[in-house]
Amino acid sequence: MSKHDHKGNGHGHVTETPDVSHIKNVDVVHETSDVNVPALLKFVLALTVMTVAVYFLMLFLFNFLSKQETRNEPAAGPMAMTEQESLPPEPRLQSAPGFGVKLENGQWVTLERREPEAEYRILREQWQRALKEGPKDQSGRPAGIPIEEAMQKFVAEQPSPTGPKNTEHDAAGYGESMPTAASSGRVSVKGRP
Repeated sequence: MSKHDHKGNGHGHVTETPDVSHIKNVDVVHETSDVNVPALLKFVLALTVMTVAVYFLMLFLFNFLSKQETRNEPAAGPMAMTEQESLPPEPRLQSAPGFGVKLENGQWVTLERREPEAEYRILREQWQRALKEGPKDQSGRPAGIPIEEAMQKFVAEQPSPTGPKNTEHDAAGYGESMPTAASSGRVSVKGRP
């Protein structure tokens, strides 16, 4: 088949499609597949595994370099520090910025621009309160008894020097006698020779 195309200049263009129906290849009847699917899947799997591995290696590398840069970074200048960072280390001088005292209940009392004896007065008030009310633990619950109550309890438990003796124990030979100045500190056990 042939087709002649005439354009305005008189030259024609001829397009021919050859007839190949007479060509036969006995060895190849038809094409089994255009794409090798198992090889393609292996390639995609290998590419995915390599992409994930490269991602984690790069993440590790960036973290390592970031930490290394942070270690080598110079300290911030005094203008870049916060007010708390620019304070000198503890203990601070009285009337210096940041000077204060932390009470037992966790309360912070600032003493920056106060008289020098302010710290002593605040701590003394805390100590007097602990003596009168008894010591308290971190949560504010009583951890002991007030000193007046403790002294009364102690005095009440002491034997009276003029009171009646416990004749039951003395008769059985229990206890020790108190050392005297004449005994030079030696104590004799009652009931023993």
